[in-house]
Amino acid sequence: MSELYDILTETPPTKVVLLALDQGLWDCERSLAELAALCEANHMEAVAQISQKRQTPETGIVLGSGKLEEASLAAQELGAECAVFDGELTGSQIRNISTALGGLEVIDRTMLILEIFRSRAVTNEGKLQTELALLRYRLPRLQGMGEALSRQGGRGAGETKLELDRRHVHARIDALAEKLAEMEKRRGESRKARAKTGMPVVSLVGYTNVGKSSLMNALCGPSVAEADMLFATLDPTSRKLVLPSGMAVLLVDTVGFVSRLPHNLVEAFKSTLEEAAWSDVIIRVADAGDDQREEQLAVTDEVLDGLDCTDIPRLTVYNKCDKPNTLSFDPDILLTSAKTGYGLDTLLQKLDELLSDRVHTIRVLLPYDKLGLAAPMRERGSVQVEEYREDGLYLEGIVKTEDLHCFEGYLV
Repeated sequence: MSELYDILTETPPTKVVLLALDQGLWDCERSLAELAALCEANHMEAVAQISQKRQTPETGIVLGSGKLEEASLAAQELGAECAVFDGELTGSQIRNISTALGGLEVIDRTMLILEIFRSRAVTNEGKLQTELALLRYRLPRLQGMGEALSRQGGRGAGETKLELDRRHVHARIDALAEKLAEMEKRRGESRKARAKTGMPVVSLVGYTNVGKSSLMNALCGPSVAEADMLFATLDPTSRKLVLPSGMAVLLVDTVGFVSRLPHNLVEAFKSTLEEAAWSDVIIRVADAGDDQREEQLAVTDEVLDGLDCTDIPRLTVYNKCDKPNTLSFDPDILLTSAKTGYGLDTLLQKLDELLSDRVHTIRVLLPYDKLGLAAPMRERGSVQVEEYREDGLYLEGIVKTEDLHCFEGYLV
């Protein structure tokens, strides 16, 4: 991530104008603030916001011609090179709005998020998933986006080339889908192998930029890239975490949500979110200082329920509780601060409680010709006391419930 920052600080951000149609379907002001944050995550600076309240979009150009004229003047005065629309546009709408803005490049919210994902994906699978989502989104917009695509380095939109583009995109989509299906099969096999180790899996889920990566680093030690920007984490990261009882668990940091996450992205990145479906516990993380945290947790639950996670125990954590005005009156909600360490001990104890039926503390004396039996305690549990005695190896420690039978006859 530091290399990315070095590159970003070398060049000034691209200045952009934000456009929005307020039909009363959501909080327009908040949505524009999130759009500005998305722009920042893509090395863009929002220098103006133009919104219009109206029940129905203007045919072809969405906003009224007067508003687009206002946006065009603002772009010229402030040196903006692009307009970002807070919503999804068709190819023809992109072309018409661009014309109304004097040829200014126009992208929509979905294209911006896709571009962020494309530039941030680290693993091969993440890159393929992003490309697939991007192509599926662009395919129905190829005709109308001809000029916009050519400005982004694509080919022209002549009818013959358009058909060639479509055929090429269809073929690429099929090839990507096939590759990802093979990767999904391999991931399923690795999950089975992981399940055989008996190590419980705990997933961190929630909106982007609520501090999931910071929480993981605070619990497991620094290793995961963290940043105060949207989508700092795209590929799921797994780390070993030892609970106070001595039980080792696998902590998984998943990709974050965002308001009105594009459908193509939900589908394309389902495989990263599916890590949660294989968890023993799900930790729902929210920003304690965000007044929309309850709505965001509701969206998180909706997506999780769609992944068949309804039977998995969930813990709710309000992170960043070091911010002002972050009290919670719900005893079931844990307050934490990855920054100060507050509440982390309570979180670990709660995980121990939820997973307590999976482990047992035992004392055994193994004859020297049976030392191989210590493996389950060493590899899948933890050894707390180890003494070499005259009549064998004495061990005190934690073992998984399913490994108890290995020690029958040797318990002290």
